[in-house]
Amino acid sequence: MSTIDNKSYAKVVQNGVQAVEAVQELHSTGYAADDIFVLAHDQDRSDRIADAANANEVGIKEEGVFTAIANLFRSRGDELRAKIVSLGFTETEAAFYEKELDFGKVLIIARKTF
Repeated sequence: MSTIDNKSYAKVVQNGVQAVEAVQELHSTGYAADDIFVLAHDQDRSDRIADAANANEVGIKEEGVFTAIANLFRSRGDELRAKIVSLGFTETEAAFYEKELDFGKVLIIARKTF
């Protein structure tokens, strides 16, 4: 699991158990906890999985202040797409991943910081 041209790595998994396993695998390949993010459609589920997996949720540091403020007024789907884009993905990729989250899946994103 490596990044190509410094692009973020993403993996969609079926459930929280698989998400924790994916995060552990990323840790073992050299990603720091600060560079791994967990997203689920339900905010509480994102919180629980991130805590269990020793990963992060996308926050102001990654999104920027303006996007974080805008997310307060967006639907959850729009907010998730904005968060995914803030981690280096295109709008098209973000729409694909957000649709997967609609089906109850979990998205793991890892990026190398330099």
